Amino acid sequence: MKMIKWIAAFVGYMYFRFAGAIMGFFIGSIVESLLKRNNIGIKGGPNEKFQLNLLSLAAVVIKSDGIVSNSELNFVRNYFISNYGKKNADDIFSKFNSQVKKEKQDLIEIANFFNDMTSIETRLQIVHFLFAVSNADGHVSKQEVNKILEISRFFSINIKDFESIKAMFIKNADNAYKILEVEPSCTDSELKKAYRDMVKKYHPDKILSKDPALIKGSKEKFQEVQKAYELIQKERGL
Repeated sequence: MKMIKWIAAFVGYMYFRFAGAIMGFFIGSIVESLLKRNNIGIKGGPNEKFQLNLLSLAAVVIKSDGIVSNSELNFVRNYFISNYGKKNADDIFSKFNSQVKKEKQDLIEIANFFNDMTSIETRLQIVHFLFAVSNADGHVSKQEVNKILEISRFFSINIKDFESIKAMFIKNADNAYKILEVEPSCTDSELKKAYRDMVKKYHPDKILSKDPALIKGSKEKFQEVQKAYELIQKERGL
């Protein structure tokens, strides 16, 4: 859908040269805006199946280390209430408990749903959400990391993106560099390029969804990228 304005600009240029390109771009931008407003052609969104599958993934991660902590359960519940409203959250949890919870979760089937219905930026945000769930008890276990990694692979997320998100929750000396997906030995120019790439990748506008939970999480992740870059800038005196 993002290509509409560029296609319109190209067609305008073919017929009316530069003035036509400007007019085509302008009209194409309006069309894109209308499509977004009506959620036409946009993958994802706050629908029931989306929320049930998101809840299913959270349940899989919570149970992965054999310890179902109340803090993780409360985090998920509060997350759904704050982003979808108490009534809607109650409905989703009720349907999950009656229809989904008793069944064995098929990760491939769930992943295929998200792969078909969401953009890669949205799937990155889901991975961020799953790490937040696992970190709700103050510790991300090895089993939880491995389960989220498995889900990430089903989402076709590359290892650098996975390690970047993981570094936002599991701290170490090279944390800031991992978030920006560069080595500590990188040059200043390589650092700046990596930061620009991460801004493009994790900017909230990249989330092609009206889902409030994903939008909120995307903003938080974007802030982590900003903090990592500012920390390295300060260390290097840039």
